[in-house]
Amino acid sequence: MYQEESDVEEIVSSLSRSASIAGHGRIDPFISKPKSKQVTLKGMVKGTRNMLGRYVGKWFYDKGIPFVAANSPYFPPMVKTIQRAEPWVKPPMAYELSGPILDEEVEEVRKWIEEYKQSWPRTEMVG
Repeated sequence: MYQEESDVEEIVSSLSRSASIAGHGRIDPFISKPKSKQVTLKGMVKGTRNMLGRYVGKWFYDKGIPFVAANSPYFPPMVKTIQRAEPWVKPPMAYELSGPILDEEVEEVRKWIEEYKQSWPRTEMVG
């Protein structure tokens, strides 16, 4: 134990003995040692992770999303992006997901297919 800790322990214990209320032997809770459980960083992280899991789970359950979707390679980056988002950033609406965002994804896949096709002559594949 550090010297400062033993000094604090000594002061708290002497206060507790002399802090009876009106001579009835009851200890003043504001002077006695607190009995609350200390929250650790590990405990906070575990609680936050549990809360995240509960909300993600509710979304999966509500929409009938198969649990295997959590194994998608796109799931962790999605969660990380949400974690980094500013509080004022709102999630995409259904019409955005089915419209402009879907269009961007389709265009990305088309470009990927075109790049893949360009590699065929080098790999002697015929399309």
